Amino acid sequence: MQLQKIDKARYRKHLNWVIGACILVLTTGSLGIAQLLIHVFPDSDGSHFHWNLTGVILTCIAIFAILKRIRHHPFMVEVVYVWELKQALNQVTRKMPKLKKAAQQGDVNAMLAMQFSYTGSRQLWTLDDNTITMEELSIWQAELDNLAKKHNVTLDIQQYSEQVLRHF
Repeated sequence: MQLQKIDKARYRKHLNWVIGACILVLTTGSLGIAQLLIHVFPDSDGSHFHWNLTGVILTCIAIFAILKRIRHHPFMVEVVYVWELKQALNQVTRKMPKLKKAAQQGDVNAMLAMQFSYTGSRQLWTLDDNTITMEELSIWQAELDNLAKKHNVTLDIQQYSEQVLRHF
């Protein structure tokens, strides 16, 4: 995955619309399906938990199918990019202990993956207004910069790909 420049205002606006639409569809779909099932298959003891659960599950499946179908629509570009960025950062984070160890030994790929993680995290946290841990991120970045300087490595995140993580 390559990092892209994202318009924060557009991203927030589209994300809010997607979240709002999902909530609306989940609420109305779940209740509608559950009420239809309760009407068609009444329960004499008055417990309709299984029909309510079925309504929620069917609506979640429908939402997933709709999101998958419209993921390439221009409206979804920023939202899908951030979802994919979060997944890519999660992959790096799971390997971070091994990456840090290898980076200490001068492994260029480990340092490159860490650089991608730090740069991507900075972008993600800025887009989501999560600036609480930015100070820690700056410390981690400085440590990585020192390692790169020590091992005479230039880190260009344009060279990063998911294949780098397979070695760790």
